[in-house]
Amino acid sequence: MTLFPDMVDYILGESIIGRARKNNFIDVRLHNIRDYSEDKHRRVDDTPYGGGKGMLMMAPPIYNCYSAILNEQAEESFVPESRRVIYMSPTGKVLNQKKAEELSKYDNLIILCGHYEGVDRRIVDEIVDEEISIGDFVLTGGEIPACILVDCVARLVDGVLSDPECHEKESISSGMLEYPQYTRPYEFHGVKVPDVLISGHHANIDKWRDESAKKLTEQNRPDLLEK
Repeated sequence: MTLFPDMVDYILGESIIGRARKNNFIDVRLHNIRDYSEDKHRRVDDTPYGGGKGMLMMAPPIYNCYSAILNEQAEESFVPESRRVIYMSPTGKVLNQKKAEELSKYDNLIILCGHYEGVDRRIVDEIVDEEISIGDFVLTGGEIPACILVDCVARLVDGVLSDPECHEKESISSGMLEYPQYTRPYEFHGVKVPDVLISGHHANIDKWRDESAKKLTEQNRPDLLEK
């Protein structure tokens, strides 16, 4: 649910996620909240009660959009128990890999993208199951965070990646940062690929990767080791 469906469609139409959509491993449906406005000018925002700068998205257009989605899903026999409604919000809990894995278990996610100063709180209280943030900073809208959430969750869906190992051993998923990786050429700007990686000795390579991952995690994300 967004005011800028073309923006979201463009981002999620490229690369791995775009191919996953074309191959029907995932289905991304975009709903323009303006289409559900009760105003002849398709207005979706108004000034907040109590004063303050900026505009706030009104509850009725969002609720009308949400109701239309539920009706659409009912016709296609979606199971309500396997649905999760998420509001991308700076006041939500910060997204991490564990949360992405939890959300990947649902068959259906409905994502609300806020804009301006956010949305009327009553709509959040009535339809939203949880609020999610992508970090401690403020953006102009929820579209980019929503795309990040979709990318993060969708790559965990069977068939989206060629092999489960693609995400199981990556940074964060494994509990540590990923080890450094190298490809051709063997020497670049005077720096050569570590000899162990071309030794053909798989046990030594695995040991080097484990030690390098731990060292990198200690340097950049010691909080992961503490966990």
